Amino acid sequence: MERFYNAPERVVDDILHVAAATADLRIAEPESGLRILVRGDWDRQREGSRQVAVLSGGGAGHEPAHAGFIGDGMLTGVISGNLFASPSVEPILAAIREVCGDAGCLLVVKNYTGDRLNFGLAAERARGEGLNVEMVIVADDVAIAEAPQPRGIAGTLLVHKLAGYLASQGASLAEIQQRTRALCERMGSLGMALKPAAQPGQPASTRSPELGLGIHNEPGTRAVDPQSADDAMRLVLEPLLQAVAPVSAPGSSSDTAWVTMLNNLGSCSSQEMGVLTECLLRQLGEERVSHLIGPAPLMTSLDMHGFSVTLVPGTPELLAALTAPTNAPAWPGVHGVRQAPTFTPDTAQGHDALADDAPQNSETSAVLWRVIETLRESREELDALDAKTGDGDAGASMQSGADSIAKALDAQCLDTGSLSPLFTGIGQLLARDMGGSSGVLLSILFTAAGGALGRGDNPGDALAAGVRKMQQYGGARPGDRTMLDALVPAIESLQHGNTLAEAAQAARTGALATASLTTAKAGRSAYVPESALEGIVDPGAEAVARVFEALARP
Repeated sequence: MERFYNAPERVVDDILHVAAATADLRIAEPESGLRILVRGDWDRQREGSRQVAVLSGGGAGHEPAHAGFIGDGMLTGVISGNLFASPSVEPILAAIREVCGDAGCLLVVKNYTGDRLNFGLAAERARGEGLNVEMVIVADDVAIAEAPQPRGIAGTLLVHKLAGYLASQGASLAEIQQRTRALCERMGSLGMALKPAAQPGQPASTRSPELGLGIHNEPGTRAVDPQSADDAMRLVLEPLLQAVAPVSAPGSSSDTAWVTMLNNLGSCSSQEMGVLTECLLRQLGEERVSHLIGPAPLMTSLDMHGFSVTLVPGTPELLAALTAPTNAPAWPGVHGVRQAPTFTPDTAQGHDALADDAPQNSETSAVLWRVIETLRESREELDALDAKTGDGDAGASMQSGADSIAKALDAQCLDTGSLSPLFTGIGQLLARDMGGSSGVLLSILFTAAGGALGRGDNPGDALAAGVRKMQQYGGARPGDRTMLDALVPAIESLQHGNTLAEAAQAARTGALATASLTTAKAGRSAYVPESALEGIVDPGAEAVARVFEALARP
């Protein structure tokens, strides 16, 4: 099983059933065999006498289009075909009969042969019954230059929004048709995908990345090989900008900014879409984009791994329509684009633990350099040890903390003249530069110990106070298979008046004992099976033991 489907032939009906069950919609009786959804509050005798009904639809597989855009201010209803296949004439005609009142009905049709033919014949038959029906054909795809029949793709949603807005304002059918046709003439869309879509029940096809592929999984106009999100966006924007000119819109000028829509074609992650959005705004120039729609899955192609961009000049008339409220569940709203204001973060530490020309004690500095070199030399061994039970970066993390202290010693901005400012300064450095949970925990240790030393505690008791804070915030205890298993016995040894050598031995004994602890209750080892922990020393405890051994060396 590669995708969460049941019977492939039930996919469309399942999707439409959920749409009707979770929004104010009415659905055609399943026994009818017609896939029609209509606004739950729409009555052609009442609402249809006051405002134009707007119908759209086409093949399924583009969710949330089309059902997700039914609502006040957008579509009155939709007609769905099979996956990537136009609905037939009968359901389209039935939908027209259901919604068309005295004000008439506009059909929004994507420029595919099957859609044009089926919607067109349904419109003709409806007119023969005396219904006032018109059609607008969306052909926003610029993939093929000078194409006689450009396809209708994601830009169709902007037509839905404009038509629905105008209908809600009481515009006539003729005016809505004229203004939506004008929108179609001045907007363009283009898509790119790294991987094509896979039909339910069928294996995924293997095609290279393509530019200009259709939403029905048609091959693109050419193969491409983007090496980054920037490359991909550039490949889309260059032909799109050439095809769509801002000055073509009535009321626009060379200063008119773009409205742009970024559409997820199916399986791009939120992170990918965020990066693509940054590329889009930067390459267009934020000052040239007035509003952004998305990034969101709007007009998808099943699980296609790709995106499309739609551009249209942002005239006041269009912006009024796009920003008007609607209760269509899938409409993502419109975001104004601006140059993000910045501020200068307050990084003041509230103490002078790090300062230029800080007091220096050569003996203390020499001890610190011993610890630094020990951690640098231990990096590979600690990383290898961590790789057996964690993510393999314990040594790198410890070295980053050691390097930060080394840099401060070289700059003589770390006070080695007395222990309280020294510990406080080390805590500040580790919080800033070491990273990871170990960096934060050790920063807590040194910060709390520095404060205790400032209040007159001896070093052993001050370190014990720091450990209590580590336990308070980190939640670990001795025996949980963490650095505390070496740190606590070493500090307790100091509190009993023992020498650094004896404290180092206590740390070493505690570290070695972690190899027999097969149940970790904290840290990354807590997510590792017991069998993977047996006989492996905890890397944090090993690092602590090596630090104390370095401190104890003459």
